Amino acid sequence: MKYQDYYEILGVPRDAEAETIKKAYRKLALKWHPDRHKGEEKAEAERRFKQISEAHEVLSDAEKRAKYDRLGENWQHGQEFHPPPGGRTMTPEEFAAMFGDAGGFSEFFTSFFGDQFRGFAGRGARHARFRHRGADVRAELSLPLGEALQGGRRRCEIPATMACQRCGGVGFLERHVCPACGGVGQTRSVRAVDVAIPQPVRDGMALRLKGLGEPGAEGGETGDLYLTIRLESDEVYRRRGADVEADVPLAPWELLDGCRVDVRTLDGVLVVTVPPASREGGRLRLRGKGLDDGRGGRGDFLVVLRCALPEPLSGRQEELIRELRASGSGRVAGGAREEGSR
Repeated sequence: MKYQDYYEILGVPRDAEAETIKKAYRKLALKWHPDRHKGEEKAEAERRFKQISEAHEVLSDAEKRAKYDRLGENWQHGQEFHPPPGGRTMTPEEFAAMFGDAGGFSEFFTSFFGDQFRGFAGRGARHARFRHRGADVRAELSLPLGEALQGGRRRCEIPATMACQRCGGVGFLERHVCPACGGVGQTRSVRAVDVAIPQPVRDGMALRLKGLGEPGAEGGETGDLYLTIRLESDEVYRRRGADVEADVPLAPWELLDGCRVDVRTLDGVLVVTVPPASREGGRLRLRGKGLDDGRGGRGDFLVVLRCALPEPLSGRQEELIRELRASGSGRVAGGAREEGSR
């Protein structure tokens, strides 16, 4: 079996001070956290993260570190480790007294102290990461464009992916698949959070909500919630790639004579000039006022003109509309209306 050199794992000298060990651990834990890796890299990240956590668990404790340093004198990278002459194998009880609940330690320790230690350590074992800061949680918030433009705060129920609390996100307990997550290392949950909608908002914007991630244990700091905003079309605002279409209702006389109308856009309320003799369904383009296009630019904002009647109509207005019908034989056409229908 290969000797596990914890100093080499953390990249610190054997005489490193506690603060140096702490900084090295934080840097490596951030780099190799399983949540930061996907695909084929995830398995390697999980192995390295467990190894780093194990090294920090021992070297950050003065008493454990001193006893670890006395386990053998022939330590060297790549060299086989053998206990010193005349030494004996510790019992599981002695090892537990030295290192505490060691269920998360490597095969090196299991092999060194014998098969009896495997069964002893496996009972009630918890991953070493639970003794430290809680894991960060990532989730997406689907937000209708109309609500996004209004800003303010929203209380939302968000599906979130969290590291499995049973196995610490590794997916297994010793050599068995974790029954809580089925070996995936993650579990799904739903949480209610109050979110302040930033202005201006854009699709794919990531928000960091401090302290809303996975809780730590034994006094460890709670992780953070990283929330990605996804903008969706609604009854008024529609996404067309990076462009946004918005329906703006206008009275018949506003379409006929032209007008100036206030329109709520991603950049706040803008005054739009509607030219005379505009047609229902016409579009006015506001260039560069749409969504982030992912290339450093923005799409356009399209004002879609919709003909509407005032609510409620007065008696006189109803009379005028009927007079309009009686004044000519003009037909309304277009859309899904069949030509010649009554």
